[in-house]
Amino acid sequence: MTSRLFCSIYKSSRKDEMYLYVPKAKGLQAVPEALLAGFGQPRHVTDLVLSPERPLARADVSKVMEHLESAGFYLQMPPPPEPWLIQPDQAPAWRRRLATDDDDSQESTT
Repeated sequence: MTSRLFCSIYKSSRKDEMYLYVPKAKGLQAVPEALLAGFGQPRHVTDLVLSPERPLARADVSKVMEHLESAGFYLQMPPPPEPWLIQPDQAPAWRRRLATDDDDSQESTT
């Protein structure tokens, strides 16, 4: 694996927090049509130099670099939803209090 890799990052027009990393020099040419169809219109976010010494916020930089070299792209999926968004009773105590306060304030205005 090379020690540095110049890449472009694109944001999905269809799915929040889904990103596509591609080598800057090759662009989107290696990305399969089926993936692009589900991804939607790619919106350029930024270009950056990847290196093992510079971590990424939500992806393993070594894994991203490996995929860029082998497949020509890396798809970063959105993070899973917080459990309490799916089941409100699992919300942290502070969030349950806020929800209760919101409900109380709505009742008093009606």
